[in-house]
This record gives sequence, structure tokens and C-alpha cells, in this order.
Amino acid sequence: MNKEFIPYEQALELKELGFNEPCLSFYKTYNGITILTELENDYECSAPLYQQAFRWFRERYLLHHEIACGDNVFWIRYGKNSYTSVLSIDTNNDSYWQTYEEAELACLKKLIEIVKNK
Repeated sequence: MNKEFIPYEQALELKELGFNEPCLSFYKTYNGITILTELENDYECSAPLYQQAFRWFRERYLLHHEIACGDNVFWIRYGKNSYTSVLSIDTNNDSYWQTYEEAELACLKKLIEIVKNK
């Protein structure tokens, strides 16, 4: 079930961007180790599900995304109100991912980057 939650680093970035939605779990650091907990007291930041994070980007910033598959690779598209921006293809394979989960995380990072650079 832990893979349903966005990683700690991105959860902190969302918190910095103003994400403050109710969540099922939270990140807490004990003795230098960050864990996922259901206890809502004394936590560092909430741990949103990917679904929650993407909905937040749609509702707050009108940023939409798409993760597509073809020829056994995944790619992402994102943009405001419509899918206006597509990651470019390069020879380093930076724009294609082997799993849906890798593409999903890359898409989340890209949306965070877009909002940070506004």
C-alpha cells in the first residue's frame, strides 16, 4: 500500500507549495529515518496519494497530465487546461520510462517544477 503515497521528498515540496488537504497517512522522521505513519500528531508533512496530488494540481493550478503507453514504454504529457506540452524525446531515453510508476513520479516532479518556476 505504501507505493500509493507520493515519496517523502515530493510530499515536502507539495507542503512548501501550499498543499494542505486531509490525508490518510503522514511522514515522520524518527532517529534519522523517515517513516509513513497513520498517526496525525507531531508529523513533518502529510503523505498524499498520487491521485490526491494530481487532483490538487488540476484544481489549484489547472495543470492536467496524461501518462500513456506504447511499444512497452511510458511517456507523459502535461499542460494548462489542455495537454499543451510534451516532454521532448532524446537519445538518453530521459523522456521514456519502463514502468507506469516511474512515469507517474516523473510527471509529479514536472508539475512541481512548473509551479515552483511560476
